[in-house]
Amino acid sequence: MSEQVPALLENSDGRILSWVKQQSPLTWLAFVLCAAYALWTAELQIDAHRGLGTFSYDIGLYDQGIWLLSRFKAPFVTLMGRNLFGDHASFVLLLLVPFYWLGGGTETLLVVQAVVIASGGIPIYFFARRVLRSEGLAVLLVVAWLANPAVNGTNFENFHPDSFLALFLPLALYSALSKKWKMYVVATLLCLLVKEDVVLVLAPLGTLLWLRGERRRGVATVVASVGATVIGMFVVMKSLIGVPTRNGWRIPYGGFTGLSKEAVLHPITLLKYLGSDGRLNYLWQLGAPMVFVFLLAPEVAMVSVLVVLSNMVSTFWYQHSIMYHYSLVVIPGLVFAVIVAASRMKWSPRVFLVCVVAAASVLTCLHWSPLPVSANARIVWHSDNPIAVAGRDIIKKVPDGAMVSASDPLIPHIAHRKTIYMFPNPFFADLYGVDNSLDGQQLPDASKVQYVVLAKNLDHGLQWDWEVVKGDFSVIAENQYWAVYERTTMMAGH
Repeated sequence: MSEQVPALLENSDGRILSWVKQQSPLTWLAFVLCAAYALWTAELQIDAHRGLGTFSYDIGLYDQGIWLLSRFKAPFVTLMGRNLFGDHASFVLLLLVPFYWLGGGTETLLVVQAVVIASGGIPIYFFARRVLRSEGLAVLLVVAWLANPAVNGTNFENFHPDSFLALFLPLALYSALSKKWKMYVVATLLCLLVKEDVVLVLAPLGTLLWLRGERRRGVATVVASVGATVIGMFVVMKSLIGVPTRNGWRIPYGGFTGLSKEAVLHPITLLKYLGSDGRLNYLWQLGAPMVFVFLLAPEVAMVSVLVVLSNMVSTFWYQHSIMYHYSLVVIPGLVFAVIVAASRMKWSPRVFLVCVVAAASVLTCLHWSPLPVSANARIVWHSDNPIAVAGRDIIKKVPDGAMVSASDPLIPHIAHRKTIYMFPNPFFADLYGVDNSLDGQQLPDASKVQYVVLAKNLDHGLQWDWEVVKGDFSVIAENQYWAVYERTTMMAGH
């Protein structure tokens, strides 16, 4: 056995080296584009983070939760008042724990997100190269992926575990449509780890396999995705927060039953609702980068249909905006549909179509994406902004491990502690707990907070909250923009 191991390693190294030598310059160009995009966007995100452009919701809470897991503590996130896995069954976050053993933090999350989103271009490239028989066209489709405004919207929206689907879902689509079944099983299992609602995309993917004659694998995919959703919602989340989901309020007409009745009894009213509040523009912004070519391969585009419908129906406007993570999972199915549609054409129309899609993706990127080159570029402070520099300096006065309540933009810089609150929590509950039933109430930790770190220029509401409790604290450090307060007396009633 000991003689076989080196031989296996030598053979493995030989295969890898052989594969590397076989790749063409255009293939390496695809890799370089993805790597350059990851480096560029990670640098932009880190600069924005250091410029206080990241917040408790949504990156601070993940940072605290993963840090707690890395210290083998229950991930009860005091920034939101619930268990990390009660908020969403995103067990993919466990994969990030080893990074925190090595000293990782908020910037690690931003880098990982940039890398996984960029890496989604790799399975797109290899699938397009195989079915279109052109490396050049495959590179253009990588450009279309990296330029897509919805993809970039997620990349610049703090951090969300949904970003892993930018890699896992293209990998699942590539392996399913290429009949690489071992890879498909791995990719599907990884998708199931991301979030409890991944059934919305995996069930249609299973249906696609069934339609293509892979009935056993298709049924297995549907059953696995439904099972994972049921376990995630009704076992994991319900046991941790008491309800299977916190987002039932997003379903109009009082929930699934009311929505179903409205669809049957008043379909015109429902159609008017679906055409309101920018929802039609949302469809336009999803389809325009790909010039709606995915409609020529409807069975593949169908993979994204349930997610689009869910986002359209939702009362939460973030879901029908391409600038938020809810839209990221839509894009892989549409891109693969474009590739399949192009593969059904003769050479000249195929080249023309892919060139048009790449051009449209770049043009819409320049108009709608949050990238600095866009007319819709995200406006953030840079790391050298005086207010940001002062903020990063003032938090050094807060001892490690101390219980803190702080202004929102500072949270992602000091979240590695068991208890931390986003002011005005815990003095006055706000965005805390499973629902809004605690709003305005004083939380039990209000008398235990040791330090408060606040901007000197608070808005009216936060200033009022601070006026009520500031008598229990004294300034121990301040600069032009920020102040650190230490508790000197107990709050009345405690």
